[in-house]
Amino acid sequence: MYFVYRKGREMSSTAQPARISQDAAIVSKAAVRAAERLELPGRLFASIIGVSEATISRMKTGDFALDRDRNAFQLSLLFVRLYRSLDAIVGGNTASAASWFKSHNTALNARPVDAVQSISGLVHVIDYLDSRRAPL
Repeated sequence: MYFVYRKGREMSSTAQPARISQDAAIVSKAAVRAAERLELPGRLFASIIGVSEATISRMKTGDFALDRDRNAFQLSLLFVRLYRSLDAIVGGNTASAASWFKSHNTALNARPVDAVQSISGLVHVIDYLDSRRAPL
């Protein structure tokens, strides 16, 4: 085994620099921003997308991007979709969006923040928001 020098650091020839796909970085950043705008604590956001709280911290600093082949990536896409639907309904008012997300909703029979803790609940809240955006 031989060593390659890269940016002042010695690396094994078998080690490759971490390459983050552009899609993964975009989805990770969008999901973090959506959680922040909904005033969602890292612990709850981690629970929703199925990662550790430490992973959320690394996502916030840009040191970690979700892997496209993992469930967390797909759940993050759904979470961003939820946020975008809610944002369209409240007209960009993040305070109203955060308030709605934390308040009891009679149609959902739960607080949305509690409902989205499961995959079926997350999909149900998205369906509800989509139906509110485009009533028949």
